[in-house]
Amino acid sequence: MAARDLFHQAVVIALQKEGWVITHDPLAVPIGGIDLYIDLGAERLY
Repeated sequence: MAARDLFHQAVVIALQKEGWVITHDPLAVPIGGIDLYIDLGAERLY
């Protein structure tokens, strides 16, 4: 898994302030027997 960059925490805080809920940090996506990792999984609740 890659290291988080300088802006990771700032992005998380900004998303939360805008009403997003961080669901996964990181988000693992299994494809064909390997896991791909995406920085964040988030959803917006209205």
